[in-house]
Amino acid sequence: MEDDLNVAMQNSDEFAQLRSKFRRFVFPLTALFLAWYFLYVLLSVFAKDFMGTRVLGNVTWGLILGLLQFVSTFTITMVYARWADRVFDPEAEALARKMGAGS
Repeated sequence: MEDDLNVAMQNSDEFAQLRSKFRRFVFPLTALFLAWYFLYVLLSVFAKDFMGTRVLGNVTWGLILGLLQFVSTFTITMVYARWADRVFDPEAEALARKMGAGS
């Protein structure tokens, strides 16, 4: 019976819309982060002089961009968590209640 409910939910228009909304948010954000990450890797391999250029004291562009990787990871996590709390989770919970799985 639970399997029938899961299949019914997965086949519903509401679930398809929710999945589409999730993908429209997550896929571009993931692509952006991967592009940023690979840019850093490519710069470290092919632009060693640039990455080794000192900006302030012993601080180089490579160090700055490397630290920005951490900043961007935390930023993306916070943006996703806020979006999920505000938009995605309430709609997913409403769909679960509608389908009878939220009781």
